[in-house]
Amino acid sequence: MNKLVVATRNHGKLKEIEAFLAGVVGQVVSASDLAGFSDTIEDGFTFEDNALKKAREAMHFSGLPALADDSGLVVDCLNGQPGIFSARFAGVGSTDMENNNKLLVELNGFPEEQRQAYFVCSLAFVTPEGLEKTFSARIPGHILSEGRGDNGFGYDPLFLVDMYGRTMSELSIEEKNLISHRGQALKQFRKYLEESGLGQMQ
Repeated sequence: MNKLVVATRNHGKLKEIEAFLAGVVGQVVSASDLAGFSDTIEDGFTFEDNALKKAREAMHFSGLPALADDSGLVVDCLNGQPGIFSARFAGVGSTDMENNNKLLVELNGFPEEQRQAYFVCSLAFVTPEGLEKTFSARIPGHILSEGRGDNGFGYDPLFLVDMYGRTMSELSIEEKNLISHRGQALKQFRKYLEESGLGQMQ
């Protein structure tokens, strides 16, 4: 595939996606590169709903195959919060620090053994020819009482990956791509591109 538009303005996320699709996609462009493209109103009830809506809108606007993800953090003891509201947990336009601080406030009083959580990613791929495919994955962990590491974004500094004993922010981008929720979904997507022939660059 020569060109793919990714419906995100998050540079950290775009960097991960570019690294994972190297060799099967010639050029990855972001929503920031589409002059006049408005942010999608994420009003779906599930991660998949939102991912599909974002991919469809980016595809229609650009005329290019589009990829979008809706990812978030689900905390069991908070009844699934922040869930689909992860990016705006502390309010519309909130920063990563504000969202992390709100999460810590909500978890105040919960011991570590009750702070089970998981990251989930739903990935949607939509083409001008009408093809629509979705991929999903999750990774389990726990929420710490303070952040560690500086390689990630979002809730990464607070999310302790059970299998590594390190936070998402303490992992290299290569390690993160191997085990993260987005990395697992992107692995499914890359395999799909390779097996379908769509990943063959001209």
